[in-house]
Amino acid sequence: MAPMTHRRAYLLLASVILLWGVNWPVMKVGLLYMPPLWFAAARVLLGGAFLFALVAARGRLRLPERRDLPILISVGVLQIALFLGLIHFSLQYVDAGRSAILAYTTPLWIMPMAVVLLNEPMTTGRLAGLGLGLGGIGVLFNPATFDYSQTPALIGNGLLLLAALGWAVGIVHVRVHRWVKTSLELLPWQMLIGGILLAALAAWAEGDLPVRWSGTLAAILAYNGLVASAFCYWAFVTVTRSLPATSTAMGALGVPVAGVLFSTLILAESLSATMIVGLGLITAGVALVVIGDVRKG
Repeated sequence: MAPMTHRRAYLLLASVILLWGVNWPVMKVGLLYMPPLWFAAARVLLGGAFLFALVAARGRLRLPERRDLPILISVGVLQIALFLGLIHFSLQYVDAGRSAILAYTTPLWIMPMAVVLLNEPMTTGRLAGLGLGLGGIGVLFNPATFDYSQTPALIGNGLLLLAALGWAVGIVHVRVHRWVKTSLELLPWQMLIGGILLAALAAWAEGDLPVRWSGTLAAILAYNGLVASAFCYWAFVTVTRSLPATSTAMGALGVPVAGVLFSTLILAESLSATMIVGLGLITAGVALVVIGDVRKG
């Protein structure tokens, strides 16, 4: 998995933004056919099976080293099982565009943890970025536009923020862990852990809920398993190795923007002024933090 040319890497990054962005309305439609936790479990297990085949074909399939077990469990539990389980569940009650925005507030939660746990300084730029991001979240939860009497929607929004927080905890662990094997070699095993946990939870919570099998559901599962999970995770690893940190970090900000746009086009979700202002403030806050960190590094 050698680094590729910058031109090909930028094309690959653009494809990841596009494919992950369009998947938000695709996941929303998938919930019409399949319970959320079974949907998440099927997606992860299908993507993991593809990655196992890919790594095996490259002759690099090995059991993980004992020193990689903590990161194996951390990513499998927090960044796969918890994150995907929560966003799939929340999509029952929250619009796909709004879900994409809240799920990608992760960098805002990483910053205070990095200050406390990694002894990183709280610079003026980071503080300003955090303020902008929290202001954007405040706009989205403005009592004038958000109905706090709707308990399911309130829970769904809260779980999306919890998903972002869980992803952030996993990222902090990734930063401090001393890797033995590469991320691509460990990803199939991490997906296996996440998929088993999601399947067990789905069997307990949704065991008797029906699945509406159809060609549409098969296409949605294929897209989520092979494209949005296996391919996009692999592609993002490749982009990270091939482009400067600024490009990959800023590129990730394109996913919620694409998610909002595709949700508006595909699902006809309303793009209100509140959504636009909230998305703009959160994006600006995350961008300010990322640019400051990259300049310092």
